[in-house]
Amino acid sequence: VKQAEEKAWTDGQAIRDLADLRTERNRLIAETDWVVTMHKELGTNIPTAMKTYRQALRDITDGATSLDDVTWPTKPS
Repeated sequence: VKQAEEKAWTDGQAIRDLADLRTERNRLIAETDWVVTMHKELGTNIPTAMKTYRQALRDITDGATSLDDVTWPTKPS
């Protein structure tokens, strides 16, 4: 029974790693939501650098599978 539980835990590691990655990615996107909202409310264009940053965050799981192998994009100032 113990071996089966350990195997199940090990087998689920990739799923947990990807979930952690998505959680951090979502937090970083949420930090910039106010920029998008502000520009929408003002009727102005969202800066290209911010759109690029947010898209790079959304695309992060295309290549990375855990927090250990991710290269985070630089947040524009």
